[in-house]
Amino acid sequence: MNKVNYRNQMLKIIDGFEDRVPTLLLHDCCAPCLSSVLEQLAPIFRVTVFFYNPNILPEEEYRKRIAEVKRLLTELPQKYPAKFIEGRYNVHQFLEMASGMEQEPEGGERCMGCYRLRLEETARYARAGGYDFFTTTLTVSPYKNAQKLNEIGLDLGKKYEVPFLPSDFKKKGGYQRSIELSHIYGLYRQDFCGCPFSKEAARRKRAARRGVAQR
Repeated sequence: MNKVNYRNQMLKIIDGFEDRVPTLLLHDCCAPCLSSVLEQLAPIFRVTVFFYNPNILPEEEYRKRIAEVKRLLTELPQKYPAKFIEGRYNVHQFLEMASGMEQEPEGGERCMGCYRLRLEETARYARAGGYDFFTTTLTVSPYKNAQKLNEIGLDLGKKYEVPFLPSDFKKKGGYQRSIELSHIYGLYRQDFCGCPFSKEAARRKRAARRGVAQR
């Protein structure tokens, strides 16, 4: 099965705006991912950043990430300065969703459920707020399944009757630009997605690399 080029789909949608500046509710997970995505979108949309991540644990990590997002929004130049909304931090909602899938590998069914959990809340907010589109920064990461994220987003867009903006923000140097901007603004970069399962997987990878280096 051929993969869909969601970046091209996004560009076709944007080309149709002409002089209109639509509103966009942008789900975000952290400042590094937001950096290059907002750089791309801020000249085109009136963006509201929606920080909804009940998967991030412990709360100290959550607060650290949200503080960095807020700082970036004040420092990154934007044609249409983005607004900010913090979603409800309900860790129990994530843990209930993940119950029974604790041993799933990274990128497996637990992650798909997490994608849907966060994007569904974004779609709800987008509909309630009357936004023209919603989307997520998650596709800027090479460690996330952009095809699945877009499939879930498009499905939820139909359910909530708010257009999902398809994307693959890592393409055309988007991920590399996020690294560059992280250095420019001194952003905190983490080596795990946010949940305790991804944190443990990152720990195992670090231990494995140390073991190889010591041989």
